[in-house]
Amino acid sequence: MSQTVDFNDRMLSLGLARVSEAAAIASAKLIGRGDEKAADQAAVDAMRTQLNLLDIAGTVVIGEGERDEAPMLYIGEEVGTGKGPGVDIALDPLEGTTLTAKDMPNALAVISMAPRGTLLHAPDVYMDKLAVGPGYAEGVVTLDMDPAERVYQLAKAKGGTAADITVCILERDRHADLIKAVRSTGAAIRLIPDGDVAGVMHCAEADQTGIDMYMGSGGAPEGVLAASALKCMGGQIYGRLLFRNDDERGRAERAGISDFNRIYARDDMVTSDVIFAATGVTDGSLLRGLKREVGWITTETVLMRSKTGSVRRMTYRTPV
Repeated sequence: MSQTVDFNDRMLSLGLARVSEAAAIASAKLIGRGDEKAADQAAVDAMRTQLNLLDIAGTVVIGEGERDEAPMLYIGEEVGTGKGPGVDIALDPLEGTTLTAKDMPNALAVISMAPRGTLLHAPDVYMDKLAVGPGYAEGVVTLDMDPAERVYQLAKAKGGTAADITVCILERDRHADLIKAVRSTGAAIRLIPDGDVAGVMHCAEADQTGIDMYMGSGGAPEGVLAASALKCMGGQIYGRLLFRNDDERGRAERAGISDFNRIYARDDMVTSDVIFAATGVTDGSLLRGLKREVGWITTETVLMRSKTGSVRRMTYRTPV
């Protein structure tokens, strides 16, 4: 059940936008240059530097990996000046490193912040995800339904047929049966190469993006970021952790998870108010990418607060 906790989110929200802007701007010189690691590292460095300017006692709960895997923005790292409210932070300094390296659509810098102890500490494993946008009854689709039934139920709720439904799915070999099942209904599929936070967010603005539903497996940390976005934008997301081996189960146990079959709804992953910021790196359906001119760079950022339901789109132009 969601809580309402005052963590100074109104004052912190603009600072959070600066954090995602900084990460995006840092990756600008590496768009289309074919170097995923360099692009990611530039974004990580910039995001960490900007986070440490905020008056928060922040803990990274969704980050670049476990401490022995990531020197910066690792899970458990403390960020901020330490002088403000205690907060959980979920981040992906560059969601879509491959998209950035290849100059493909929908690469984003994303971050969310909520009161301490209110974001799911999702381990770095896969999560089976299902999401729809706002305006539907709770549970109109569920993870327990087969893919075709989800399409038919959503079409019925939308007042149309399966042919009126478009589903967003990551283009992966593991999704071959899922894609076949969805297409058997007559629904359309938008296949994306990477970036499933953006994929889920597309559902919340179906009129703009043309996407009604997201389904398929992807990173569990990205599921928490996507839930943060939908908490602000409206919509439903369900996730169930998927484990390939004992090492991954061990990661879940270290994160405090004991029920390996639990289905997490949006408000289970984000149990209180949250603020969310995303800045476009490459052009996409949700945000314009970075625009470089001689001596200048321009960004577009979406900044959202679940407490008020406010969604701001901001353009920032700065000399470089």
